[in-house]
Amino acid sequence: MQRTRLAPDYEISRVIRGGWQMASGHGAASSDDPIADMIAFADAGITTFDCADIYTGVEELIGRFRLRYRHERGQAALDRIKVHTKFVPDLDVLPRITKGYVEGVIDQSLRRLNLDRLDLVQFHWWDYEAPRWLETASWLNELRQAGKIDRIGGTNFDTDHVEAIVGAGVPLTSMQVQYSLLDARPARRMAALAAEKGIAFLCYGTVAGGFFGDRWLGAPEPVEPYENRSLVKYKLIIDDFGGWDLFQALLRTLRAVADRHHVDIATIASAAMLSRPSVAAVIVGARSRAHLASNLAVSDVSLTDQDQEQIAAVLAEARDIQGDVYTLERDRHGRHGAIMKYNLNKGAA
Repeated sequence: MQRTRLAPDYEISRVIRGGWQMASGHGAASSDDPIADMIAFADAGITTFDCADIYTGVEELIGRFRLRYRHERGQAALDRIKVHTKFVPDLDVLPRITKGYVEGVIDQSLRRLNLDRLDLVQFHWWDYEAPRWLETASWLNELRQAGKIDRIGGTNFDTDHVEAIVGAGVPLTSMQVQYSLLDARPARRMAALAAEKGIAFLCYGTVAGGFFGDRWLGAPEPVEPYENRSLVKYKLIIDDFGGWDLFQALLRTLRAVADRHHVDIATIASAAMLSRPSVAAVIVGARSRAHLASNLAVSDVSLTDQDQEQIAAVLAEARDIQGDVYTLERDRHGRHGAIMKYNLNKGAA
């Protein structure tokens, strides 16, 4: 597993184990021992884990994993583990948010994760019309200075707001963005700013909720109801990208590339993003170790010029997804925003 440094003293695996699919409410659990699954990932070299205060039960699971991993593998092995969580205040809280609320949620994450200091806190803000987003970023920085947080990142901020946060003196190490072969919005403006400010992209959605998978190659266009919320979300992106026929053309191309590298379509879709400017890592959603081998292969694949040219030829026929990072999703009355859940942290602090 390739590793990369986000800072001189901060190293992560280039594939990150995502936690959203382990959250209660996402669907039936597919593993009898999720902690054993996390140990398998860590032993194999995927030593960075992504979660959030709003992923119900996931911070607690990772906290228990950390305790068991130290017991079974020792402190030196545990020291390689990085846990990236998120601070996601509810939409209803934003107009009246206080520093005390922020600190309360951070303290809750510390307890759940069994950490003395959070490795990376990724800040999300639902509505820019609620005016305290910059003040809240500064409060997180004060908690960093107090020793409760090591690094601050963001998730789903657009370019102008990232620039404002950095301009206010908040050191952003990373920005978690939806970035895939279907959705190139981060490349439009934010990539240049990220390169200038030394901000690393941590990419989610690289397999489009599972649509970038061999099971969908040649499959008829799905109709509602979909199996899970991820498919609902990313089918909208496919529609905006150019529709099911163009998506099938992309899948056929990815299958041809995958054949040359002896891997699956999902591996190629994620590996392609690791070659993009400012991309430090991709986040793979995994509910068990069933796909661990293909997750590990992501950083091993080195796409050739021929591979890149074939993929680019299909992408040239696609429509641009409109707006900056997360602009469509912020419109609560639009197709993308209407499916979001905005108040998942109730009673958190």
